Amino acid sequence: MKALHIAATSVRRLLRERSNIFFVFLLPMLLILVLGAAFGGETDPRVGIVSAGSGPLGRDLVDSLGAAEGLDVRAYGDRDALILAVERGRLEAGVVVPPGYDVDLRAGRTATVEFVARPDPTSQALRNTLESGVTRQGALLRAAAFAQAQGAMEFDRALETAARIAQVSPGLQIGQEAVGEPFALSRLGQFDLGAYSELLLFIFLTSMTGSAALIQSRQLGVSRRMLSTPTSVRSILAGEALGRFAVALVQGVFIMVGSSVVFGVDWGDVLGAVIIMVVFSFGAAATGMLMGAVFKNDQQAGGLGVVLGLGLAALGGCMLPLSIMKIFAPTLWRVAHITPHAWGIEAFEELILRGGGALDILPELAVLAGFAIIVFGLATWRLRVALTRA
Repeated sequence: MKALHIAATSVRRLLRERSNIFFVFLLPMLLILVLGAAFGGETDPRVGIVSAGSGPLGRDLVDSLGAAEGLDVRAYGDRDALILAVERGRLEAGVVVPPGYDVDLRAGRTATVEFVARPDPTSQALRNTLESGVTRQGALLRAAAFAQAQGAMEFDRALETAARIAQVSPGLQIGQEAVGEPFALSRLGQFDLGAYSELLLFIFLTSMTGSAALIQSRQLGVSRRMLSTPTSVRSILAGEALGRFAVALVQGVFIMVGSSVVFGVDWGDVLGAVIIMVVFSFGAAATGMLMGAVFKNDQQAGGLGVVLGLGLAALGGCMLPLSIMKIFAPTLWRVAHITPHAWGIEAFEELILRGGGALDILPELAVLAGFAIIVFGLATWRLRVALTRA
């Protein structure tokens, strides 16, 4: 019972500090939002179209672009607004179909369709899509002009007939097939990668920086006063361990539930995701407890906790995805697995990317549990020595 009181005090101390509300709860959610908005997910390229006064053939060209798969087509009122939108990144490209487009083509005159884009690889692909639509329409116009020249029928009727034949004719079919294993991260939702990376980063970082509170308890004589009461060293050790574990769990549950509700993050198998979070939190709490037992200065422990927390997270794949690391730096990828973060990320990716369950992540959980047990054993031994010497 006394251990539970000590643990509850650690949680209350966390929630009582206003700065902790931001760094423990709000900052992880903000980073998930920023990372998801900047790098997450894939959206269809946005293409703006100006076609006022272009006539039926102009509308037909616009409809062909709108029917193209993978394009987000948006109408604009004038050319200047379209160019400004492309310049400011609101559009990947723009198309201007000139007024009188229909009249010029039917009269056999040249009509210029303007393509506006920034010089990047995406713009070339979008230009190819536009050119395919123009080429298709040009083929129909040439067929109608030929029929008219041969006296078979009038131009408008010939154009309708050619369009109807083009719809029912099989034509040239081009098929494509994906071979090999697709890049893993391309199958993640917009905020998924940032969610599980930030979860592991902040649970470990908060636990390590929280070691300063354990040192302050010894400096202020709190631990000594507890020992002067009918409270055993075992109860104090259990309370401190439960307190740090509870803080990690509170933060982990908040991030998982909050990211699911606010950003729609898919954590895969819920049971497996919860087990990963619990086991990782145990290891993080044990690490923070070990630091609090080893260091005598709370400022030193807090500063070093930030450095080690961020450094281990970066090495473990919370900042540079392990999938990229494995491709371009396989040696670094192997070194990354000395951190619990890498094993936690591997476990989450098994659930989220490959649809695995709790049984599929047993190897990763075994490593995380082994790390937690070893560090917890060292932490309790070292903290017992520090308390009895206090």
